[in-house]
Amino acid sequence: MKGDYQDLVDELSTLLGAPATLENRDFRLIAFGAHDSDDDLAMDPVRTRSILTRGSTAAVRSWFEGFGIARATGPVRIPAAPEAGVFRGRICLPVRYRGIVQGYVWLLDREPGPAPEALAAAMEVADRIGVLLAEEAKAGADLSREFLAVLTAGRGWQQDMAVSALRAALGPAAADELHTVVCVAPWTGEAPATVPGAAAVCVVPGRGAEAGPGQGAPDIPGGAGAGARDAADGSPGGSGGRGPGTGRALAVLVRLRSADVLGPAEAVATRLLGSDPAAGGAAARTAGGATASGATAGGARTAAGAAASAAAAGTARTAAGAAASAAAAGGARGTAGAAASGAAAGTARAAVPGRPGSASAAGPAAGGRAGGAPAAGGRTGAAAALAPGGAPGGPAAGIAEPGRGLGGLADAWAQASAAARAAAAQPRLGPVARWSAIGPYRMLSALASAAPADDPAARPLLGPAQRELARTAEVFLDCAGQAGRAAAALGIHRQTLYYRLARVEQLTGLDLDEGEDRLLLHMALKTARLHA
Repeated sequence: MKGDYQDLVDELSTLLGAPATLENRDFRLIAFGAHDSDDDLAMDPVRTRSILTRGSTAAVRSWFEGFGIARATGPVRIPAAPEAGVFRGRICLPVRYRGIVQGYVWLLDREPGPAPEALAAAMEVADRIGVLLAEEAKAGADLSREFLAVLTAGRGWQQDMAVSALRAALGPAAADELHTVVCVAPWTGEAPATVPGAAAVCVVPGRGAEAGPGQGAPDIPGGAGAGARDAADGSPGGSGGRGPGTGRALAVLVRLRSADVLGPAEAVATRLLGSDPAAGGAAARTAGGATASGATAGGARTAAGAAASAAAAGTARTAAGAAASAAAAGGARGTAGAAASGAAAGTARAAVPGRPGSASAAGPAAGGRAGGAPAAGGRTGAAAALAPGGAPGGPAAGIAEPGRGLGGLADAWAQASAAARAAAAQPRLGPVARWSAIGPYRMLSALASAAPADDPAARPLLGPAQRELARTAEVFLDCAGQAGRAAAALGIHRQTLYYRLARVEQLTGLDLDEGEDRLLLHMALKTARLHA
């Protein structure tokens, strides 16, 4: 199919005497003609980005759509706009099938331009391309339906039938390839028409909490907003967010070359997180579209495009600057934290009556972590995630363990969605988390898949009124019960920590000197995060 597109694009380039570029309706590059011109203006920033990244930004898309290309039935001439990165004018040939736009053919415009007869012949070629794109879209829709059936079918013969249908749709060779499953959740839009490197894509609806494992789609994170709120206010179990099963997720079957290299899956997840409207793409497209639509043809559109481009560039620079500033600040905090930790290292915890572990010696030096490095900025474990500003800014993604064959796709989807839930619940894991890297959330997600945890002992601590105590308990348990580390991570005095822990014991009736009581409370707090 790709070869057919390239042949047709080459035919268009020869027919019109200019290199042609073919994109689908989402402005994803499909094929482009050879470029042997010495004209520096021919490869302007917009065209260069389209070829190198196989796509265009939301601002560029909105700017071009402002000229009515989605409604046009014939060639559309678009003037140059150097301020927007369009150094040369364009001729757009809309690619349609039965009246529905399937994509666009782009040509660099030049005086006097193609003759009307040549453009009419080019539109006939564009119609042939439209037939191919429509057939591919139908095949993709069929594949999405079969993929969704495999992920949501129950156990037994329904699952076997769904796997057989997907195998037939993919073909035996593709079905037996090494692959993994990626979950992006929540997903607010429709499934992308194409995802580079993906064998199949579908949108999975959320399900109610009453469904058990193997009955419909696994719980989908309702959104990152609840996790962000909890991270900022220090509560693992906030209220007011959407519950599990109320959102939708995007499932992607990604082909791999090696089970040890998940780079292609991570690239797909990162790209999708940046394209979904929930991650801000829709806002950019809407703002750009409104500006372009309100502007007059030519100059005003040029100004709108320039503003959109500048805004996008400014946002990127701002984000980069913020990241650099945060890194610098984190480094300073880490240095201070290390100094304080070093002073406390090796000392015995203060003997305070009733305090858990008050007579035991301190473990590893404060700020150190068993089997790993300290958290960024001197914080450890949950403290790094619970600190204000550590929350995720949008949807999260999870990646399952690689596998061959289609029989294990339902289990792989459960892994990927659990990893996405963990990334949304614990910002230090995300925004893209592998199933193999989420630690205790592998087990917690399975335990919490059917319904929120409601243990009577932990229940008093999970209400909105006790968020500070819940945060204190979680950090203390994340620090393996080491009071010095927990107090440093929370930024409070040890006596304040002991007072809060005493209140936790009073509210829950648990004895934090007992291992099983600690385990119960820790699991309840982490599970509450998954259901936030």
